[in-house]
Amino acid sequence: MANAKVTLVKSLIGAKQNQKATAASLGLKKIGDFAIHADNEVLDGKVKVISHLVKKESV
Repeated sequence: MANAKVTLVKSLIGAKQNQKATAASLGLKKIGDFAIHADNEVLDGKVKVISHLVKKESV
């Protein structure tokens, strides 16, 4: 299975509570933090919620 690297590129200040919780569930706290996850439908849904804050690339 392929992996995806998710990087936080914008601040969570001013984000809605559910967006902050989604970023935390991905392991993202500060700008520049990244996490590698299995690229599946669950990850796609989480990235869709915070698509304006993160960058997703395949690894």
